[in-house]
Amino acid sequence: MKVAVSAVGPSLDASVDPRFGRCAYFVIVDTETMQFEALENQARYAGGGAGIQAAQIVASKGVQVVLTGQVGPNAYQALSAAGIQIVTGVYGTVREAVMKFKSGELKGTSAPTVPMHYGMGFGMGMGGGRGMGMGRGMGMGRRAGGFMQAT
Repeated sequence: MKVAVSAVGPSLDASVDPRFGRCAYFVIVDTETMQFEALENQARYAGGGAGIQAAQIVASKGVQVVLTGQVGPNAYQALSAAGIQIVTGVYGTVREAVMKFKSGELKGTSAPTVPMHYGMGFGMGMGGGRGMGMGRGMGMGRRAGGFMQAT
C-alpha cells in the first residue's frame, strides 16, 4: 500500500509536518517494503489552493492513504474525491507514523480538522495589520504635512 506522509524533510527520519497543503515534502512510502520516494511540495508556495494542489500531487502518485497532522476543508474534499483515506493527528517521524499506521494505532478522519488558510503564515504579512497608517506621515510628530521645518 502506498502512503503519503506530510514531512519537514525528504527522509523516513524526518519529522511529520503538521500541515498538509503547505508541508515541505511528501514522503511516499510502500508499507510492505518501506521503500520511499520524497517529493518537494511545490504547492506550499501557492497564494491560494495549496491543499487542492497538494492533494492532486499525492493522488497522481497512486497514494491510498495520507498521514498528516491537520487537513483543511479544500484538501479534505479533494483527497476524499480521489478515494484517498485521510489520517490526521499524526506526529513523530515519518517512519514512526507509518509503523503506527501499519499496527492499527492510527484511524482515519471523517471531517476537516482546521479551517481554510490554516497553514499560511511564514511572517509574510498574513495578518496583524491594524489599518492605522494614514499614508501622509500623520502622527509622527511632524508638522506641515510631514515636512519638518528648520528652526
